[in-house]
Amino acid sequence: MSDDGLMVEVANLKKTFHIGFFRKKVPAVCGVGFTVNRGEIFGLLGPNGAGKTTTLKIMMGLIKADAGSVKLLGRDARSYTARKNVGYLPEHAYFHEYLTPMELLDFYGKLYGMSKKDCHRRRGELLERVGLADAAKRPLKKFSKGMLQRVGLAQALLSDPEFLVLDEPMSGLDPIGRKFVADLILELNESGKTILFSSHILSDVERLCSRVIILRRGEKVAEGKLAALLKHDDGTEETLESLFVRKAMESDVSGPPATK
Repeated sequence: MSDDGLMVEVANLKKTFHIGFFRKKVPAVCGVGFTVNRGEIFGLLGPNGAGKTTTLKIMMGLIKADAGSVKLLGRDARSYTARKNVGYLPEHAYFHEYLTPMELLDFYGKLYGMSKKDCHRRRGELLERVGLADAAKRPLKKFSKGMLQRVGLAQALLSDPEFLVLDEPMSGLDPIGRKFVADLILELNESGKTILFSSHILSDVERLCSRVIILRRGEKVAEGKLAALLKHDDGTEETLESLFVRKAMESDVSGPPATK
């Protein structure tokens, strides 16, 4: 696919944190690279501590990379023009608990530079879409985990972005909440949105994603179309769970990533 068909280009991304009094080096992302095509649902997989959230935070400009580059729609991801077309839901979205969903979306609307009229129209549509119209004036402190996740999704969609980045969007949700989020992701994709989400819930990934990348200890251990990754040369197929575990174990055999 040509560059015109790419939504995201990540190249040789590296990030090392320095922890504790002695500033011990802890590699988080070690030369990761991948692309996301326009109009697809792309899965960023890996066990806890694999570097998924760090990678996404670098993409969103929340953490500065030590090396490498990220482009969104062909532009440097650090630029405003690139990020204005992106909606982001962090793994742990912290909202002021005394705000209502309406007040929260009004606040984000101002950050996006939306007019009051457009923001009010959009917030009504989104609260209806995520099933919170009846709770629009209820303080967030009274919301369940699943309801807060829906508020976070409404926030990510407020500016009607082309590209959605969702960090563990179904983590901690009950089966009904997971189904709601999965169905919404499919609906958004069918309407033309490109979606990248991280997860370690493999059944959701199998249902939603056409392509994936698997990280382990900050390194890329597999990438490609899901169907191709699961099919062996001899015609046999394995489950995503089997592939996930096998790649993680292969990476462990090679030892920890370098700290320099």
